[in-house]
Parts: sequence; C-alpha cells; structure tokens
Amino acid sequence: MSRRKDNYETSRWRQFMQWLAGEIDPLTAAKVGMIQEKAETLPDEKMERGKVSTLQATPGNESDEREAHSAAAQAEKAAGQAKSAMAAEPWLNQPSGESRGLRLYRRFYQVMSILLCMGIISVLLWTIAYLPIFGNAGNPDNNEVSARYIEKGLDETGAVNMVTGMILDYRAFDTFGESCVLFIASCCVLVLLRIDNDGGSESWKKRQTEANDRIFEPKNDIILQKCACVLVPVILVFGIYIILNGHLSPGGGFSGGAVLGSGLILYLNAFGFQKAERIFNGKIYQRITVSALTFYCLAKSYSFFTGANHLNSGIPLGTPGNILSSGLILPLNICVGLVVACTMYAFYTLFRKGGM
Repeated sequence: MSRRKDNYETSRWRQFMQWLAGEIDPLTAAKVGMIQEKAETLPDEKMERGKVSTLQATPGNESDEREAHSAAAQAEKAAGQAKSAMAAEPWLNQPSGESRGLRLYRRFYQVMSILLCMGIISVLLWTIAYLPIFGNAGNPDNNEVSARYIEKGLDETGAVNMVTGMILDYRAFDTFGESCVLFIASCCVLVLLRIDNDGGSESWKKRQTEANDRIFEPKNDIILQKCACVLVPVILVFGIYIILNGHLSPGGGFSGGAVLGSGLILYLNAFGFQKAERIFNGKIYQRITVSALTFYCLAKSYSFFTGANHLNSGIPLGTPGNILSSGLILPLNICVGLVVACTMYAFYTLFRKGGM
C-alpha cells in the first residue's frame, strides 16, 4: 500500500486538487505570495520604525514621544489586522513555493489562451481562403439561388413577399435559430437581473421597494394614461396587421413583434406593473414563448421531412394575395412575432424591476 508523501500538503498535486474542489482560485492565487509577504513584513517594518522613533526621542521633547507612541500603536494595529486577515483567509498561509507554482500555472493558462485564439483565427482564415471570390458572376448566389427565389418563390411558397418566403420557407431553420437566440438571451437576462424572493426578508423587501415603478415616475400621470388609452389599442392592432400581412406586403414577425412589444411597454409605463400583470405576467410569457418555438420547430421539421423525401405534405399554399395563404408562412410569422414581442417586454421589465 502506497504511503502519502511528507510534502503532500505543499505539492502541486495537492494544489491541483484544491483548485478542482474550489478551495483556491488559480487566477488570483498568484498574488498569494505577495499578499503573504506584505502581511508579514508590513507589521515588522512599522514596529522597527516605531522603535527607532522611540529611541531617537529625547525625554525633554514631548512631541517626539507622542509621535513615537502613535507610531508604535499604528504598528500594533497593523499587526492585529494582518493576523485577522490571515485567520479569515486560510489560503494566505500557503508556502511561497506553492505560490510560485500557481504563478507558473497562470502563465501556462495565458499561453494556452493565446494559442487557442490563434488556432481559431487560423482555421477561420483557412476557411475563408476556400470561399469563392466575391462578386464573381459564376458564384452560386449570383446564378442559382437568387434566380430560384425570384422565379419559383411564389409558386413554391405562395408568398407574394419574396423576402418573407425566403426567411420562413427556404431558410426557415435559420429564422428558428434567431428566435431561439432571442429566447436564450431573455433567459440569460432573467438569470442575471431577476430579484429572487429569499423568504420575505428585509433585504428582499428593500430591493422590491427600490424596484417599484412608482418611485421614479409621477404617480397616476393623467396625460400619459389618457394618451396610452388612445395609442395602445392602435399600436397593438397595427402590430397584428404587420404580422398577418407579412407574406403579402413588407413586414412580418420580427417587425410586427417589435410593434407589439412597444405597445405593451407603453401600457406598462402608463398604468404600472400591478395592472400590466393582469394581462401579461411571467407565466403567460413562458407559455407563449415555449408554445411558439415548439410549434415552429415541429411544423418546419414536418415540412422539410416531406419535402426532402418528395412526399405530399398536405399543406395547401392557398391563393397568392389572400390573407389565409402561403402555407405555413402565416402561422410561422405569428410565432416569430409572439417571441419577439415577449422578448422585448421581458427585457424591459427585467432591466427596470428585476422581474415580470
């Protein structure tokens, strides 16, 4: 049976295991030696200065004596603070050899970071070198893709708006990825800015009071509320119109969702969170977003599967120019618009209040 080495506590393996266990931080542990040396030498230096000043002080000079005593008191105070800091931070008591090892680890970490970045840059440059020359008339995007969108777009998608047909039919999964990016961004903001309820403590109540929307705004602003009563319905109806007519005219889910989000934000500013939460809260946000993304993924997965295998999907394209046409583009536009509107409203509420 192997025996533990005598220097196990100061070995690099022990240091590595402490780092894995989270007992030390390798990015800041390089400063351990400097902090320890400063904590050890600073009280000694002040004590020496206090002794010298005491020896130099003559009995007849009371000011020199007071200065010497104050220097000695400051040195003792600094020594006490250093001892308390060493007791509060046990990792400061590590030997200097271990700190040198951590400094070597930090240098290795920096070198590997630079090598990784250089490797990624090299791979990207190598990929770019194999791309076709920009502007060449023989490139596929100049002689095949755009011509297919223009010539066959209306027949294959049923959308009069070629841009909408492209982003929600030919490149629908790219748009799905963009919608997922919005959802992930809102989740990240929620994790960073949300004010959690820690049992109704005083600190939580204080944070909730500071986040109250009525502290920094006029209470019951009549002008703002009357204007909101007129503008909010118009804004919401206009946003719905942009979403529903995205396949017939300029517009779509992204622009229409932004308009809907601005209408919700205006209503929130005018009437406050208490009334806004009656029509839109965190649970509604989760249900709408998850349902929209799930329907989008399932619908386009089915459409792409049938199209790739030359099967009849059973999804009619409808009559170009009618509101209920273009196959899946209309419901997909609605899904994208709901995700964008929810994301805008969530961003605003999280940055303002720390919650929905």
